[in-house]
Amino acid sequence: MRRTLALAAAFTILPATAAAGADLGDLLDRSREASYSAEQVINCSTPDGVRDAVVSLEQIGGELLVSGEVEVSSGAGGWALVRDGALVDSASVEAGSSDADLTYRVDDGAAHPFLDREAGLYRLYAGDVLRGELIVDSETGALLSVVTYNSDGDVYCERRFIEFDPTPPEASAGTLAATETLESTGGSALPERLGTFERLDLYEDDEGFVFAYYSDGFFSFAVFQTPTVVELTDPGALRLEARVYARSFAPGQVTYSWETRDGGLALVGDLPPDMHPEVLEGLAQPYAPGILGRIWKNLFG
Repeated sequence: MRRTLALAAAFTILPATAAAGADLGDLLDRSREASYSAEQVINCSTPDGVRDAVVSLEQIGGELLVSGEVEVSSGAGGWALVRDGALVDSASVEAGSSDADLTYRVDDGAAHPFLDREAGLYRLYAGDVLRGELIVDSETGALLSVVTYNSDGDVYCERRFIEFDPTPPEASAGTLAATETLESTGGSALPERLGTFERLDLYEDDEGFVFAYYSDGFFSFAVFQTPTVVELTDPGALRLEARVYARSFAPGQVTYSWETRDGGLALVGDLPPDMHPEVLEGLAQPYAPGILGRIWKNLFG
């Protein structure tokens, strides 16, 4: 039987820090350590239309709790699985070491008040291409606004706080108890590199569910290798020559799912659309079974 899951709004993928340059790493590390409560607006212009949402955030002790229409945010590496509005499972992803060349450079921050608070504006470049703008709260280090760009200079996503309270929120014992740290596993057929992205960690459970976490130092995504196909709710499609991938955009993230000869693959990440083809081409290609295979799957799942 196929595994059915609404991945399009299920996973929180958060920028990693391991592969970043010193300045960017310091900014992201400090943002992870900040404690606050906030309301965040997310607005993304995708190939399938605009995706937007408003979410409530609480961060304390390195734990980021999200509530609202979708589970998306900015912070340190991690993921969360939510079904029907309830937390099913979550884990912090401690990124492994990286020897990759630094992908991004950050210009010197300029004073840029935001929400009547002292803040700095930092622009993030890959070569000469503007990829991001970060507004960082001077007192706490929290990321008050994050804008990401496609390679042609168009805005992909904007995440900005509309309310911000630097008072540390009270920790919820029930929520923190649901969070666990996963341990890395051994080898896998999933590549160590996909384009400019490096595989930082790899996990596998007893049921053959493999999870790999990739980052280029700022953008990140997870690849899920499953025994059966993961079906998306009302997906669109991306066609790369003869290959077809089911695709679904949610505010702040994209999800791909496709069948392979060995089961299913799904990708969930925050990377801009122009980065998608290079990453997908490095993974196992979609596989369409023949007519006998389709009859068998319809009969027996």
